[in-house]
Amino acid sequence: MTLFCQAIKREAIVINLDPANEKTNYECAIDVRELINIDFPMDELNLGPNGGLMYCMEYIEKNFDWLEEKLKKYKGKYLLFDMPGQIELYTHHHSTPKILAKLQKAGHRLTAVNLVDSHYCTVPSLFISVLLTSLSTMIHLEMPHINILSKVDLLPKYGKLAFNLEFYTDVLDLDYLLQFLEDEQRGDLDHDLQKVDDDEDDGPVKLDDDNDEKAEINNQEPQGEMEKKFHKLNKSICELVNDYSLVAFIPLNVMDKDNMEYVLRTIDKSNGYVYGGLTSGNEMIFTVADSDAFSHAKVDDIQEKYFDPIG
Repeated sequence: MTLFCQAIKREAIVINLDPANEKTNYECAIDVRELINIDFPMDELNLGPNGGLMYCMEYIEKNFDWLEEKLKKYKGKYLLFDMPGQIELYTHHHSTPKILAKLQKAGHRLTAVNLVDSHYCTVPSLFISVLLTSLSTMIHLEMPHINILSKVDLLPKYGKLAFNLEFYTDVLDLDYLLQFLEDEQRGDLDHDLQKVDDDEDDGPVKLDDDNDEKAEINNQEPQGEMEKKFHKLNKSICELVNDYSLVAFIPLNVMDKDNMEYVLRTIDKSNGYVYGGLTSGNEMIFTVADSDAFSHAKVDDIQEKYFDPIG
């Protein structure tokens, strides 16, 4: 994203807030490792990597004045915060949300951008896990949030998808995925995906078909007490994600200029950057609202470009 901002002549200031980021491939305007790094809690307090990161984020929270003072130099600039990748920091640990809340209180309009490797779409259980962690993060952070499926151009190399890409980006009715999830638990996933992909007449289940086809894909009754319990658990998890109806993804290929531009525009719209300053006479809000620049990502184009046709 830093390189893309440079290419479009946008001055972007990068701030490293990852105490465990030993080597950065970008120039940091502010580096939190000047305040605290992962070596101290691991070497001096005998904490592991996870515990060490939690200690560091708590330390940054308590010493937020250091970061606030550093940021004054870049007031009004477009800021990119490089955050740690440990999921616990966003799902249930409290220091990271408090740090972000303090940044927002200081006048920074933030958007959380959650990068998820697209290969998780090829395994139903991994995709469900990603949905749960993404949902938990969105609820825990309580701020504008964008989920991105990264490396989508490499997705065909990871394995076959049970459905079109749109099913995974828009997180359509997960009941369709339930049977594949249970097939995976029985060890039959590869066989069933191959069978669905090779069915010349019907292809995979069409998501706009009537409820009869939806019932057909879930017509295999679970066998055995344990399998019935897993069926009930899987169904409850799918219903939980469906009921919240918050999670969706934008596919990303960093080598595709149009795709990168769309992602950046979506982020700009989310944090308000695109609307300009909230000053008297600013009509940018109405201009953007009337434009079609922020229509849904052209997932069908990406499907056609990188994936074999389905159906």
